Amino acid sequence: MKDAQPAPAAQGPLPSPVSRLPAPGSRLRAVRRPGCAGGAGGGDPRPRASGRGARGRAGSGREVGTWQRLKRAEPGRRPGRRSRREEAPSGPGAAAGGSRNAGSGACPAAGTCDNYLTQQTDPSVSETTLPFVTMKLQGSVLLVAWFGVLGCVQAEFFTSIGHMTDLIYAEKDLVQSLKEYILVEEAKLSKIKSWASKMEALTSKSAADPEGYLAHPVNAYKLVKRLNTEWSTLEDLVLQDSAAGFIANLSVQRQFFPTDEDETGAAKALMRLQDTYKLDPDTISKGELPGTKYQAVMSADDCFGMGRSAYNEGDYYHTVLWMEQVLKQLDAGEDAVTTKAQVLDYLSYAVFQLGDLRRALELTRRLLSLDPSHDRAGGNLRYFEQLLEEERGKMASNQTEAGQVPQDSIYERPVDYLPERDVYESLCRGEGVKLTPKRQKRLFCRYHDGNRTPQLLIAPFKEEDEWDSPHIVRYYDVMSDEEIQRIKDIAKPKLARATVRDPKTGVLTVASYRVSKSSWLEEDDDPVVARVNRRMQHITGLTVKTAELLQVANYGMGGQYEPHFDFSRNDEQDVFKHLGTGNRVATFLNYMSDVEAGGATVFPDLGAAIWPKKGTAVFWYNLLRSGEGDYRTRHAACPVLVGCKWVSNKWFHERGQEFLRPCGSTEVD
Repeated sequence: MKDAQPAPAAQGPLPSPVSRLPAPGSRLRAVRRPGCAGGAGGGDPRPRASGRGARGRAGSGREVGTWQRLKRAEPGRRPGRRSRREEAPSGPGAAAGGSRNAGSGACPAAGTCDNYLTQQTDPSVSETTLPFVTMKLQGSVLLVAWFGVLGCVQAEFFTSIGHMTDLIYAEKDLVQSLKEYILVEEAKLSKIKSWASKMEALTSKSAADPEGYLAHPVNAYKLVKRLNTEWSTLEDLVLQDSAAGFIANLSVQRQFFPTDEDETGAAKALMRLQDTYKLDPDTISKGELPGTKYQAVMSADDCFGMGRSAYNEGDYYHTVLWMEQVLKQLDAGEDAVTTKAQVLDYLSYAVFQLGDLRRALELTRRLLSLDPSHDRAGGNLRYFEQLLEEERGKMASNQTEAGQVPQDSIYERPVDYLPERDVYESLCRGEGVKLTPKRQKRLFCRYHDGNRTPQLLIAPFKEEDEWDSPHIVRYYDVMSDEEIQRIKDIAKPKLARATVRDPKTGVLTVASYRVSKSSWLEEDDDPVVARVNRRMQHITGLTVKTAELLQVANYGMGGQYEPHFDFSRNDEQDVFKHLGTGNRVATFLNYMSDVEAGGATVFPDLGAAIWPKKGTAVFWYNLLRSGEGDYRTRHAACPVLVGCKWVSNKWFHERGQEFLRPCGSTEVD
């Protein structure tokens, strides 16, 4: 099983120490300044290691000191709700560990780690919630003032009409305060009505065709984002009133809402589609995807959420792409809660992490022109200028210009753990398919009766060659629409995150390279399962007695299964030992839905791509007749760009097939 690679260390220049007292409503965050061994000197505004950034590379070996684990507010985080990203950076440049290249820096001068406090106003108090915080304060002031007046009257005001005239003005002031309170309440109710109307129109359209609506990945992302973020904002709004019924219902339903991880996962899915199918953020933002039934666009705030998700994962490449898209939409005049200063804060730090020091400097200057009082930007600017001066000194001394980035500000996608990534993604796009005219002449269509199987003599299946060597065939009309729907209905309640088996331990576990949900169906679950199992046995001529259960899988937003083998290799002898049925000799894959775009089954070593077609099935042998694995059958399920992909598969094992598929006489038979 391939292990997910660790994210690069999040790094960035430190904000300068703040000595002023905190403003009301702000949070105090204790920060440990980096100290260095040896020499003398003071602090240095270099990046510091903290939180998720510490998961990255080990660094240069010069880092010293122990960093206190701190809990801090994240950009856009709502108050009162526990995040599973507690250790994510609280903003660009807030997490650190080394110089601009991951894991490469400690302070050049020594010093002790002294504690200081930095002021952090909770960014989650948005414009939509501030009026109601004010409303709450006004209500408290109103009550205090009212009881204060009553106390005065009961004490001495009744003894003097002159004094009582003052109460008239006090009451008038209270009435005015009460009217302002009513106006705020009415404004709140108006916002709730507007939200309800918008959601009613949206849900009436989406509920009419849920799968079709969610086939568009932007709709899927916005649904996750809406339930995880926007409905909770509405909750905060409604909580200001005694809407007990709605709050009770929302509280019950909220336990089933997507989490922060779901929103991050949805964002990653869009980025996966972006990379695999070479889509720029503008295309995704406009919803211009092939085969879509519904129009869906992303606002500047949605794009900002994408960029921020990438940033929190240490993915500065996608951070830059999406933050640039936000700037593009803001420059076009789009109204948004997100400000250019916020975008430039993230963008300048992200390009710095990609090694583009000059552009980071330019963007930081632009940020300071919009917000001269920005705490972090000033320190970053001085730090960038210092690094640039050092680079110029090296150039003047004819030293190497390491880390230089072309001035066109086009950044290359980082190389990841999958060696055949380019070939795999090209095949997913329909590029690089090696179906030459010579090979095509060797592919035929025929009627297949399963070597004169009695059940297929009257009604043989249509068989089509998809590839000649190894032999991959497609069968048509294997499952009816009614059978497909029944199996989907049985499987849906059992769907769980699909797992892979660890080749060393044999333990099932989830993996980032397999994004789908699956369930396993037994013949006792429904007669249709037994019927489909028998049909696969008749078609293949192999026994299902030693086969695995029927697995049903549904690929979600950007769902995929990266290149893998179905059989166990020589170094994975114990993977199927607990089954006692030997290795997986063959794979029978049923396509239970059409897919509008993407979702192909590809074989990178062959250069083959097979596209889903509802009711058809593909079949291939994973093992040669000698029992050795056929390494050419390494395959993958491409990310679903548009559509909802359902498949079911049966893995046949070696035991019981000895006379049904006899062994060959040589190792390569």
